[in-house]
Amino acid sequence: MLNRRHIIAAGAALAAPAFARGAAAQGAAARWQMATPYPDGNFHTRNIRSFVEEIQAASGGRLAVQLHTGASLLPMPQIKRGVQTGQVQLGEILLAAYSNEDVFFDADSIPQLVSNLAEAKKLADLQRPYIEARLARQGLSLLYMVPWPPAGLYAQQPITSIEGLRGLRFRTFSPATNRFAAIVGAQPTLVQAAELAQAFATGVAQAQITSAQTGVDTSSWDYARVFTPLGFTMTKNAVMVSRRAMEALPAGLQQDIRAAAARAEVRGYELAGESQVNSERTLAQRGMQVIPPTAEFMEGLRRVSTQMTSEWVARAGDDGRALIEAYRRA
Repeated sequence: MLNRRHIIAAGAALAAPAFARGAAAQGAAARWQMATPYPDGNFHTRNIRSFVEEIQAASGGRLAVQLHTGASLLPMPQIKRGVQTGQVQLGEILLAAYSNEDVFFDADSIPQLVSNLAEAKKLADLQRPYIEARLARQGLSLLYMVPWPPAGLYAQQPITSIEGLRGLRFRTFSPATNRFAAIVGAQPTLVQAAELAQAFATGVAQAQITSAQTGVDTSSWDYARVFTPLGFTMTKNAVMVSRRAMEALPAGLQQDIRAAAARAEVRGYELAGESQVNSERTLAQRGMQVIPPTAEFMEGLRRVSTQMTSEWVARAGDDGRALIEAYRRA
C-alpha cells in the first residue's frame, strides 16, 4: 500500500521538472520541494529555513519552496538521487555518507585533520572546486556547505584509551567511520541518526562517535551515559540544487539564490559554533557525564589519524595528495 511519503514523492517526481519548464515559459511561480534528514530543532534545519525564506522573498512570488524535514519525504541515503532525478529540487546531505561514490566527499572524515571551525573552513574552501566539479557531472549545483561541531565519543562508561573500543558494537554512518571501527577492533554497525535510540536500546550499538548536536537531536541521555569531546572530525553538510531546476529560473533570481546561499554558509558556521557550546551544556544538564579525553586516548587517536590519512591519499590519488598538502600549507 502506498503511504503518504510515496504519494508526495511520486507527485513531485512527475510534476516538478515539467512544471519548472512551464513556469519559466509562462512566468508562473515555480514550486520546489526540499528534503533534509534532520529535525526542525537542528541548527542545520534552522539555517535552511532562513535560506528558504530569503529566496522566496527575493523571488517576489516567482518561487515557492516546501521544506520536508526529519527525513519525512526521503531518508538521507536517497536525497542526493532525489535531486538528480527531479523528485525534489533542493536537498541537504551529509557529504561523508556518500563517499562510496567519491572519495573527495569524505576528506573531512579523517580523524584529527580538522578540529575547529577555522580549520574546517580552510579545508572546505580547498575541497569546494573538487566537490563542485563532481556534482556538476551529475546534474547538480552546490549551493553551500556547513560543518557539524566537533565529534565526540558516546558510551556507557568512560573509555580511557583507544583499545577500550575493541569488541564494542560501534555505530557507523559513513565509510570512514566504518573504517575507523575496523582499525580499532570495534564491530561496525551502520545506523542512521533517526534510528539511534532504538539501536542502543536493543544492543545493536554500544558506542558511537558523532557531534554533541546529534546527541541532543536523538536524546542521547536516554541511551548513553558519557560524552567525551574528542575534536574527532567536523564533517560537512552540503545543500545542493538540481541544475535543470535552477536554470529554469530567471537569471536574476538565480543570482539571488546564490547570494542567499553564501549568507547561509556564513550563518551556518556561526550556528555551528553556538551549537557546540549549547549542545554540550544540554548533554550535561540532562545528566550525561561530559569528560575530557585522556592523553592516552588522544595519542591512540593520532596514530589512527596518520594511518587513515595515508589510506585516504592512496585512494584519492594525485588530487587527494594535492588537497592534503594545500591544507597543511594553509
